Amino acid sequence: MSLSKSLIAFAITLGLALSVSSTGSMAQSADKPELSGIWSNASRTGLTRPRGLELVVSAEQAQEIVANMSIAGISRENIESGPAIDPETGAPPAGAQDFGLRGYNLFWTDPGATLARVKGEFRTSFIVDPPNGMIPRLDEPKYDLNRTSFGARYLTGVADASGPEAIPIAERCLIGFGNTAGPGMLGTLYNSSYQFIQTDEYFTIMVEMVHDTRIIPLFDSAEEARVNHRPVELEQWLGDSVGWYEGDTLVVETVNINPLQMSQSSIPISPDGKFIERFSRYADDEINYQFTVEDPNLYSQPWTAEIAYYPLEGQIYEYACHEGNYAMPGILAGARRAEMEQAAN
Repeated sequence: MSLSKSLIAFAITLGLALSVSSTGSMAQSADKPELSGIWSNASRTGLTRPRGLELVVSAEQAQEIVANMSIAGISRENIESGPAIDPETGAPPAGAQDFGLRGYNLFWTDPGATLARVKGEFRTSFIVDPPNGMIPRLDEPKYDLNRTSFGARYLTGVADASGPEAIPIAERCLIGFGNTAGPGMLGTLYNSSYQFIQTDEYFTIMVEMVHDTRIIPLFDSAEEARVNHRPVELEQWLGDSVGWYEGDTLVVETVNINPLQMSQSSIPISPDGKFIERFSRYADDEINYQFTVEDPNLYSQPWTAEIAYYPLEGQIYEYACHEGNYAMPGILAGARRAEMEQAAN
């Protein structure tokens, strides 16, 4: 986007923000849910369901499933200590597949100790519809996302390092990895903590991972909210979200997410797609969070996931993400060296 277009888009956004703030359009609702606080959605449950499992399992089954899980390809026995690294042996071989040889030890990971417990049930997947717990992808999508993979960089050792723009956005610490901020907010290996701040006019979600923050204006109705979506030219990180209350549920609709984010997201949508998120209180110590993905260009039907948030004590501290920043000179220097060697040959 050119500088002039960027300035125009910023001016439009500022004007809309001031307009929303000055009108104070969000009416009070006696039964609206209280959502403010610090919460966590950490668990060992994944978005999709492993084959052969039902959605709901017993506590004993949940314990057995977790006992047989691994993290990042490392078995449970090595999770706390990780394999020893000998600095005298030099670097591991190029293309090594074992995360344990090339990554940090895993004592710092915090993906949760149990399967997700949603509405008192241990769940084996976040997806509740379709009933099979799988994403209903179209065999032949009607939109090309120009997909790139963050994980492939580490699993294969092959990645494009020709310039800063080619390096995955999570590695550059632009937004968090693992869809932590969503839309479609998922827990990940660590730092799955959130602070919700709820006022009459805004619902703000601050995510511990990379300090991603969503500031969502609230309106009296879905109709009013939708006419206040921002201009499509903005294509901002985490999308354009607006919200309203339906009884005791806060509903948030998100559209127009940055295409680069969608090309690397685990839950992508095309420019015609949208997310509908719903926040409600199931209990004093549980927020029920649902999101529905609607996009006929990529999926054969709308699909829905359901996650629980539980309260955390204390506060969220700084999350420092610097690998992509500090490593950038080395990454680019390596790419230039590879180009020189290729040209010489």
